[in-house]
Amino acid sequence: MSITLGELAVRFGVALQGDPEVRVSRVASLEHADADAVAFLANPRWRRFLAGTRAGAVVLDPQYAAECPVPALLANNPYAVYARIAGLLHPPPVFEPGVDPGAVVDPRAQVDPSAHIGANAVVQAGARIGPRVAIGPGCVVMRDAEIGADTRLVANVTLCPGVRVGERCLLHPGAVIGADGFGFAPDREGLVKIPQIGSVRIGNDVEIGANTTVDRGAIEDTVIGDGVKLDNLVQIGHNVHIGPHTALAACSGVSGSTKIGARCMFGGQTGIAGHLTICDDVTVTGKSLVTGNIRKPGTYSGGLPIDETARFRKNAARFHQLDELARQLLGLIRSLRNGQS
Repeated sequence: MSITLGELAVRFGVALQGDPEVRVSRVASLEHADADAVAFLANPRWRRFLAGTRAGAVVLDPQYAAECPVPALLANNPYAVYARIAGLLHPPPVFEPGVDPGAVVDPRAQVDPSAHIGANAVVQAGARIGPRVAIGPGCVVMRDAEIGADTRLVANVTLCPGVRVGERCLLHPGAVIGADGFGFAPDREGLVKIPQIGSVRIGNDVEIGANTTVDRGAIEDTVIGDGVKLDNLVQIGHNVHIGPHTALAACSGVSGSTKIGARCMFGGQTGIAGHLTICDDVTVTGKSLVTGNIRKPGTYSGGLPIDETARFRKNAARFHQLDELARQLLGLIRSLRNGQS
């Protein structure tokens, strides 16, 4: 679609610096945008590309307006405004209602007439597929699973028995929702499997990345709140509860029965131990390991940053000597105190 900058300014409630009749039809980066594209500046590190941009318009903070050589859409949160403009100019695909001839749909499933079932998809007995749902090629919706209106399963997504997915969700290729949690009871003869009889409840407006897994609950359900965003290759253990609008970046893992609050953010490769409670509004930076409860909002970090190999090895060796060094230091402090008394 093509739209004028004046229309964009009114639609998204931002100020416009420049000609309101300029038309744009796509989004692009500051470096590679041309006259029909909208770019954005949200991170000051990319400010060096602003002066040379050939974009039709740039979404940016008002403090950089004087530096912009092309029309500007002035926003206090330019990244969010850019995201909304991108969604308008690049809408998701529209799927024709109906069932592909190669799909297998059990007659005991309830499929809304407006839903789309793609090639080689399987919908089992008791499944409930809501209005305008799009189930892509190779997806499997097992017995008694439920999908809310306007949700899309892109391709090769598996919903295990009894899983409930809310409205307007997006599940990317290879996601598996509701597989058995990692539940085993140790015994002298080995590990005895514990039946995982709970399920998974996913709220509205949730996005789940490629090859991400959300395990079903052992007894009660695993719960993913409204607006949660899970990146690719994320593992959510059984009975985990994740509060609304929390995001986990790629390769993060949450062990079983942990409860995470609302509006939290976890960087890539974060590991979260089981049976913990993490309050609302917590940010954990990438590659951190969370082993205890977090009861105060804020930003938390763990792990060692990269260093030259030789120096890293020396520091790693010293790390194992810390206990002895601490004992020596305490002994020295006591000696000094005794000498002063």
